Amino acid sequence: MSEKSRKARIRRHRRVRARIFGTPERPRLNVFRSLGHIYAQIIDDTVGHTLVAASTIDRELRDQVAGKSKTEAAQLVGELVAKRALALGIKKVIFDRGGYKYHGRVKALADAAREAGLDF
Repeated sequence: MSEKSRKARIRRHRRVRARIFGTPERPRLNVFRSLGHIYAQIIDDTVGHTLVAASTIDRELRDQVAGKSKTEAAQLVGELVAKRALALGIKKVIFDRGGYKYHGRVKALADAAREAGLDF
């Protein structure tokens, strides 16, 4: 990613974050996408704690992700983060796309999390 496009994404993310704030009742589901991996975490912004996290480098997913496309891997991450959130009693979240377009891997992760039981 070039420096110009990275700064543009950060600018978009700041704009999104100005409107989105995770509370204990409805924490924020944040997505970060790198060239080879995708990361998702559920954050309570009132105290600044990550409640749940999942990624393609997670021990549970490493074997399942091998040989799959990036979009299929993002779906697995979405399912895992939703499963972990539901285990903690988190059902409703606010989706933070992290300055990325709601398209491709980000959309796949969000749709998989919705199908697994998260409400946003």
